[in-house]
Amino acid sequence: MLNKLYRLTALSVALVFSSLAQATVVQFQTVLGPFEINLYDERMPATVANFLDYVNSGAYDNVIVHRAVSNFVVQGGGFTYDGTPTFVSVPANAPVVNEPEFSNRRGTVAMAKLPGDPNSATSEWFINLSNNSVNLDVQNSGFSVFGEVVGNGMDVIDAVNNLTLFNFGGGLTSLPLRDYTVQNQTDGVEVTDQHLVLVTAVVITDAATDTAANLSPVENTLIDQVTPSAPPPPPGGGGSTSLEFLLMLGLLYFIRRRANLAS
Repeated sequence: MLNKLYRLTALSVALVFSSLAQATVVQFQTVLGPFEINLYDERMPATVANFLDYVNSGAYDNVIVHRAVSNFVVQGGGFTYDGTPTFVSVPANAPVVNEPEFSNRRGTVAMAKLPGDPNSATSEWFINLSNNSVNLDVQNSGFSVFGEVVGNGMDVIDAVNNLTLFNFGGGLTSLPLRDYTVQNQTDGVEVTDQHLVLVTAVVITDAATDTAANLSPVENTLIDQVTPSAPPPPPGGGGSTSLEFLLMLGLLYFIRRRANLAS
């Protein structure tokens, strides 16, 4: 009840500032301690609006961190824990358009998406543990960075990074767990909230107009560059020149065929 009241109050404040807001601060309340993320409202409007839709609906209440890759990313937003052994998928809204404007550096948060589909991000987010720009700024048309961890928040994220990972199959092949051992898994010990990295709530803590004043996100300068594995584009406009060449070949073939038929 208190969480719901707090969320409604925070939402009211957010709506008051909605026409002026340049950045919003949200707090993740986790079993390892809270951390805050400052969102890039103005520069990433579609992605931020999508994320805040999930926040304001309570979809992230009791969401778990379901994936961690050492020194790469910590990921959540896909599953919630309701006290049973089976995790519940977060209901997905319509996918959001890709906005690969900023670089995937340590401490930034971005949206996860389906392989080969740049505009498929829904509820799942990830936090970069390292400078992942060389990979994630170009992979799958780049990943939409829409905020950054502020203050001492990365202490919590690093604590997740240091947990032991367990493979439970499906979307839980790299599940970080607390106070859980390989022997526990072998013995079939049920995973509960005592073991999960649980996010009990995500709430808006600041919707003021100046929260982005001290933020300096790094631009994604790799997105428009040709990757080393990709062939260089053809000179002289490429596509149209190739089409004209093919049409010319077709015309010559038709003329020669007509000449052969007439002889």
